[in-house]
Amino acid sequence: MTIDIIREMLLWCSIINLGLLFVSFFIFWAAHDWIYRFHGKWYKISVETFDTVYYAGMAFYKICILLFNVTPYLALSIAG
Repeated sequence: MTIDIIREMLLWCSIINLGLLFVSFFIFWAAHDWIYRFHGKWYKISVETFDTVYYAGMAFYKICILLFNVTPYLALSIAG
């Protein structure tokens, strides 16, 4: 496996993961009340807590994308 293949793989991983992040945010924005009611059947939490947990999860996912996809891609692009 060459560096070019790894770099291209990381680029596509970054694009796919960022796409999933944007789709997830759009769905959360568009269907917030429905998602809250759906999960509210299982967990008794307030809307504020639900929003906090969701945004913390999105922030963690975004940090993982930057740490494991974008940063290695940039490092290989600079080095290669």
